[in-house]
Amino acid sequence: QVQLVESGGGLVQAGDSLRLSCAASGRTFVGYHIGWFRQAPGKGREFVAAINWDAGSTIYADSVKGRFAISRDNPRNTVHLQMNSLRPEDTALYFCAARSAGWAVLVRLSSSYGYWGQGTQVTVSS
Repeated sequence: QVQLVESGGGLVQAGDSLRLSCAASGRTFVGYHIGWFRQAPGKGREFVAAINWDAGSTIYADSVKGRFAISRDNPRNTVHLQMNSLRPEDTALYFCAARSAGWAVLVRLSSSYGYWGQGTQVTVSS
């Protein structure tokens, strides 16, 4: 299995940027697609972005398209989420998750991801 650890969260003002990182250990990193999800207080877990095993394909939630960018550095076993033009509604606990690359398609459904990190908090003040 793969272990995931998120970092890079913090408290910022609206319009600022943050770069989240997801570091993986354990099984071969290129064997997994990676997704980012978020959960705000009192709300369900929401899909943010995903990238396939070789970075050849990405998908985004409409709410972050054009503001967020997902990338991966396979030699360093790391996935990044660059978040620009942050808004108060982006405030949430952000998780990265892994889905086996044996599945060809990137998906937005959280239950399709079998491995999860503990999350990193992002708070955007107005």
